[in-house]
Amino acid sequence: MFTPSGPTFRELAVQALSSTEHGYDLLAPKFDATPYRTSQRLLDAVVHAARPLGPFSSGLDVCCGTGAGVGVLSQLCEDRVTGVDFSAGMLAEARRSALNRPGGPDGPAVGWVRADARALPFERAFDLAVSFGAFGHFLPRERPLLFAQVHKALRPGGRFVFPVPAPPRIGSRLYWELWGFDAAMRVRNLLWRPRFVMYYRTFRLPDVLADLTRAGFSVELRPLNELGRLPDGSPRCRLVVARRG
Repeated sequence: MFTPSGPTFRELAVQALSSTEHGYDLLAPKFDATPYRTSQRLLDAVVHAARPLGPFSSGLDVCCGTGAGVGVLSQLCEDRVTGVDFSAGMLAEARRSALNRPGGPDGPAVGWVRADARALPFERAFDLAVSFGAFGHFLPRERPLLFAQVHKALRPGGRFVFPVPAPPRIGSRLYWELWGFDAAMRVRNLLWRPRFVMYYRTFRLPDVLADLTRAGFSVELRPLNELGRLPDGSPRCRLVVARRG
């Protein structure tokens, strides 16, 4: 739900007619007051599931936005945490709110880097990488490059972890909402430049697992039990754990 302190309809419209990067620069000051911010419940579930995989010295939040994933890493990593994003506006908000994230000033050292995730300026630098809510900004053909860059940034044995919710039931309200959003975005990008890339239905788990494997990861799935189960008993959300060999 949007809150009174969130963006107005006009502000969202201006953002949607901008490029992906500039749109997030515009949205950044009010991003945490929108439903687009990853929920604390999901962040806490990832911390709980990822902790047994450690210990970790250093962590990377890929497409960090306002820094929610940095808060996760600050609870899991001992020495340093880095957030990387291509939006200067989002990084500015992340810096301002960093001391209020879990871990606080007594946690690991936190740094921020402005860079495109498809060209990360790191090599064998991290034990753990995370990403939350960003994959819709990459077209399927860009995913192999993205995963290859994360693989390069990790040390041997390092993990890349991220949550993947179960797909909505075909014909459900959420199914049609996501279908409608993606259809509208495709029309917008066909008729308007610069493009704003954000699609919900292009991140299909079988394709993602195949792309991770081709990038050199070994992959397993872990249920995020705190988020519950569907009527058929399957988890509502899984944690993808991709390990660099």
